[in-house]
Amino acid sequence: MKKVLVLGSTGSIGVNTLNIIRQFRDRFAVAALTVNTRIDLLQPQIQEFKPPVVVVKNEKLADELRKRLTIKCEVLAGIDGLISAAANLDYDILLGAMVGFAGLAPTLEAIKRGKRIALANKETLVVGGELVTELCKKHNSEIIPVDSEHSAIYQCLVGENAHSVQKIILTASGGPFLHLRKDELNNVTVKDALNHPTWKMGNKVTIDSASMMNKGLEVIEAHWLFSLPKEKIEVIIHPQSIIHSMVEFIDGSIKAQMGLPDMKLPIQYALGYPERLKSNFQKTCLPEINTLNFIEPDMEKFECLKLAYEALDSGGTAPCVLNAANEVAVERFLNGEIKLSYIPFLINKALEKIENHKSPDIETIFECDKLARELTAQL
Repeated sequence: MKKVLVLGSTGSIGVNTLNIIRQFRDRFAVAALTVNTRIDLLQPQIQEFKPPVVVVKNEKLADELRKRLTIKCEVLAGIDGLISAAANLDYDILLGAMVGFAGLAPTLEAIKRGKRIALANKETLVVGGELVTELCKKHNSEIIPVDSEHSAIYQCLVGENAHSVQKIILTASGGPFLHLRKDELNNVTVKDALNHPTWKMGNKVTIDSASMMNKGLEVIEAHWLFSLPKEKIEVIIHPQSIIHSMVEFIDGSIKAQMGLPDMKLPIQYALGYPERLKSNFQKTCLPEINTLNFIEPDMEKFECLKLAYEALDSGGTAPCVLNAANEVAVERFLNGEIKLSYIPFLINKALEKIENHKSPDIETIFECDKLARELTAQL
């Protein structure tokens, strides 16, 4: 029986994780659940899975939840609660499904304890890749990616010699604006941007998909996961989202991992690895798919993807600044303060104005994150 600490249990990844635990109750149990503010959704999860501990965003929400609960469950609050849960609870796997920078600190605590990290929070590696990978080696902690693209690469590399890899190919859906011209992006609405053609995700990730920043963050994440330079990480648009990513080898052969666009598959793979668990998910029917298309991304239209490659090339704290500026810019877009096309402009300003620190420690990462957020909020 493996015990799972779920960071972000009310988001789409967290809900799907609990669906898998529900299906395999003889294999998995919940050690703790954490959420940001959605205690209305957390409460029935507590009733069903009976975790000994939960964590919410702040003490006010924690008090409200304590009053509602009818079963024994310790309620912690804030970043201190997240860190305490990761550092002290009895669990085997940390499922990192929190969106954004906040997932870094508890993930570092789990790594220090040598836990398996089932990682869906790409920002953890984007902002702290060097630090995270060094700690994983030191404490013998393994990261199994949950992002469908990185899970696909991971699966394609099982049994292969790392030196035989020519490049990895991350597929992208292209989002809702694939066929718009660059100037037409000035007129898109929040509703338009949230209308993703193939995946159902939270608002922040969906906007990142519309700007293709999501793919840019995945490029940086892939660099750290698979120890590859940016020249060996390619992005290709694949609107059907059936091929989740590919690996090309030095002999010219290409391996691809395919499946329906359903996040339960990579989550289950990460939880059960190295075993493949028999599932009741809908299976892929190739005759129904019929056509698979591939399109080279327009780096001038999707400037966020270009900025991510540049930040990876700069190294140091540049990816941290990129991520922080993007989080604030996306929030401003969702609040109706700026246009979608302004997001890369704000990110670029933050990258220009904030000093880049090479081989940063955790304090420097937090400071650069803070500065980037403040600057992007003020611009």
